[in-house]
Amino acid sequence: MPPRRRRGRWWRRIGLGLVAVIVVLTIVAYLPAGSLTAAVPAARTGVSDGALSWLRTDHGRIVDASGRTVLLRGFNVDALVAYPKDPPAPLDEADATLMQRAGFDVVRLGIDWSRLEPVRGHFDQSYLDRVASTVAMLNRHNLYVVLDMHFRLGWSPRFGYSGAPGWATIAAPNWNPLPQYSWSPSLIPAAIASDMYFWLSPDWKADFYRAWHVVAARFASDPGVAGYDIFNEAHPLPIPPRIFEKSYLWPMFKDAIEAIGAVDPNHLFFVQGILLLTLNTVVVHFNAPNVVYGTHLYEGSLIPPFWTGDPTFLRQRFQQRVKEASEVPAPLWIGELGYDLTQKGALSYADAALDEADDLGIGWAWWQWRENRYWGIVDATGQIVNTEALRHLARPYLVAAPSGIRAERGDGVRGKLRINVSVSHADQPVMLSWSALTLPPPVASGTCLSGSHWDATTARLTLQLEPRVSCQLTIRTS
Repeated sequence: MPPRRRRGRWWRRIGLGLVAVIVVLTIVAYLPAGSLTAAVPAARTGVSDGALSWLRTDHGRIVDASGRTVLLRGFNVDALVAYPKDPPAPLDEADATLMQRAGFDVVRLGIDWSRLEPVRGHFDQSYLDRVASTVAMLNRHNLYVVLDMHFRLGWSPRFGYSGAPGWATIAAPNWNPLPQYSWSPSLIPAAIASDMYFWLSPDWKADFYRAWHVVAARFASDPGVAGYDIFNEAHPLPIPPRIFEKSYLWPMFKDAIEAIGAVDPNHLFFVQGILLLTLNTVVVHFNAPNVVYGTHLYEGSLIPPFWTGDPTFLRQRFQQRVKEASEVPAPLWIGELGYDLTQKGALSYADAALDEADDLGIGWAWWQWRENRYWGIVDATGQIVNTEALRHLARPYLVAAPSGIRAERGDGVRGKLRINVSVSHADQPVMLSWSALTLPPPVASGTCLSGSHWDATTARLTLQLEPRVSCQLTIRTS
């Protein structure tokens, strides 16, 4: 047979093989996502002896020990993670005081696997002590803490940002094709290879679960920890996205929750979708207690199409997150959203995003509290506070609401909130956030109001309602 004909058949065989692989992958990708079950023992919480109640989930809501719906609203803080080329700003008592007086009730606190387990199998107790000390400080200011194992672009501090220890990296080319961009570490070949190895093999994942086991054992009896955000911003590539979620991401969540639950079944488990432009996450139906879908939302901010003032696209992305959360099923919480605050449209974007969150009755954590003048409410020195941005973010909201109570959109600029009370409302106090930092004291009025108490130190307005009476409450500035 002539060599040219043999070569032609060889290429045809390769082409047919590639087509077959693509067909198989497509079929696998679009097969039903199926279901997973995480085996977790029953919670052993007992009664909280502090100001912060144990949290759990109930019928698509995060609730406190008395069954009131709790909205977790606050900020991300990365003070304890490793950014070798751009060290994060610290966090101190003044920061916690400002967040409390502005009315917020949660901090999503980044923690770093590389600092927790710098040597394989050996956990740094001094770092864990720092985490515990920060949690205690925030709790003293009535701020819940969501502990976030914070992976960022580039897989490991070895390549520029927080994440896996150096021993959990692959020896591969370490050059950066675009060193001037903050997201370029994700293009480092060694980072790509390390990330892919984690997902495709069992050994580093087993180490990762042991790390979470150690963290959970430390905080198992602490109600001030709202829960554990298991893996920050997983991205699928080069694994095809739909296959990644079904075969790797959700099975990882299952195994991690079981590892945590073996020592701590008492807290919320936060899971996330993928972060890849506007690509939707394929959700696997997930049977596990106290799971929250704590996904992120940067469309219009970091992800195009960028904000023009029209909320239509932003609303669509919120609705997609609602759909994904319902498929878990789990309460929805936006674990990260944000905008460069030096840009012209920043505050109108924030207003539109928080309007959507108010309409949906969900919580969120803004990126972030203390960083630089672009993304931080407080600058790295801790001296400059962006009061104008804070006024828009610190809108009044229901911190803890009995059944039958529903708030409308809060207004943090003018200071106003309307609350609709149904005749069948539960006879429990209503706790309202009202920023003592940016607003005058509040005044509540309504025919079903029997009493109120304003505490400027905690930025909380507590309302007592007449039983079996409906009305609309109005809270305004005095």
